[in-house]
Amino acid sequence: MTRSLVRTRLCRGLRVLAAGAAALTWFAFAQAAPVAAQPFPEVSALPSHPELPDPLVMFDGKRVESRQQWLDARRPELKALFQHYMYGFMPPPPAKIEAKVEREVRDYFGGKATLREVTIAFGPPKTPRIHLLLVIPNARKPAPVFLGLNFAGNHAVLNDPDIRLPAVWMRPTGAGVKSNRATDAGRGTQVDAWAVEQSIDRGYAVAVFYHGDVDPDRNDFTDGVHPHYFKPGQTKPGPHDWGTIAAWAWGFHRAVDYLVTDKDIDAKRIAVVGHSRLGKTALLAAAFDERIALAIPLQAGCGGTAPSRGKIGESVAQINKGFPHWFDAEFKNFNNQPDRLPFDQHCLIALVAPRPVLLANAMEDTWANPEGQFEMLKAADPVYRFLGVEGLAADRMPPVGKLIDSRLGYYIRPGKHSMTKGDWKVFLDFADKQWGASK
Repeated sequence: MTRSLVRTRLCRGLRVLAAGAAALTWFAFAQAAPVAAQPFPEVSALPSHPELPDPLVMFDGKRVESRQQWLDARRPELKALFQHYMYGFMPPPPAKIEAKVEREVRDYFGGKATLREVTIAFGPPKTPRIHLLLVIPNARKPAPVFLGLNFAGNHAVLNDPDIRLPAVWMRPTGAGVKSNRATDAGRGTQVDAWAVEQSIDRGYAVAVFYHGDVDPDRNDFTDGVHPHYFKPGQTKPGPHDWGTIAAWAWGFHRAVDYLVTDKDIDAKRIAVVGHSRLGKTALLAAAFDERIALAIPLQAGCGGTAPSRGKIGESVAQINKGFPHWFDAEFKNFNNQPDRLPFDQHCLIALVAPRPVLLANAMEDTWANPEGQFEMLKAADPVYRFLGVEGLAADRMPPVGKLIDSRLGYYIRPGKHSMTKGDWKVFLDFADKQWGASK
């Protein structure tokens, strides 16, 4: 085991300015500025729009005529609309971030990989820290990386007695959880769901952290990052402040801040992956951060990759009732009138263009509306082609078990709502197609 301490400072281009021996620090990195709140109409003043809105038509009805207009006008407008009416506005990137390598093992998986545990600190004092688990193939450096959020803690991802246990709130139903805290009994319980060694063997690094590091998944804004970004005198989010999904996506961005500085990671090949609610998060993170080169939201459903206007599976009203903290308060005004939304989830996919997106599903997971997700890809396809790249290379859903590996990809397998080793093989195959096979 070795300990490494490194200091770096990033200014605009994330230039490394200094190296030392205990921590990693940087300032003001190149990332798109946050979108400011816009004077959009009240929900009651929005027209009913039962059909899917055209992503290439501006809010005022004018058609997008050029790539530059998409980049300078429509894309920022869509980002503002999604934040205003659905996810809430994220704060700007922190001015200062520190990342400390707490543990490093260079002969992991019998010498095939290097494991690092990294603590990422940011924001005002006492803001919760992200504890990133990173495993890198020794045979391929710099390596492309899959970055994901996990439900059960890093200790569940690998069967390793030395991986740090989360110290924050956890769901009582999780493996090994007692009194809402992680215990050693949860170690290695999600090895198959993450299949890290399979990715290492294919030449890909894997980076993960527990979503509760950023915000525990409960309707309580007194913990997590939220209270650290309240305005003076504020005690709860306003109607357009960020919900938990936006906070998790923002956490993805903070992990990317570190990954782009790690010399063993290919900063141009960062993929984000997540399952279910964390799949919703992965897509939102990619839509708002162009440093993310590929997105794989698995079975993300309503509020992620399925249409809000859909008639199958979970509805806007149901998701807001079950998980009122995931979105901003404004989104609840669409519970019984999703047709008033000035966008749908195909527009979120379009915000990732021209980068690749794979939607993966399971036959028995009708709650996530696999058919509706395929329709979202079809509706996002015109934006990809407008930008001069391939979109979705299919007019209908593929047979079960067949991957559509075009830039907009789709896959459906037998089975239920879950993430499996077989899903990861598909993720790796899709990344190989988009980025070139591993070496």
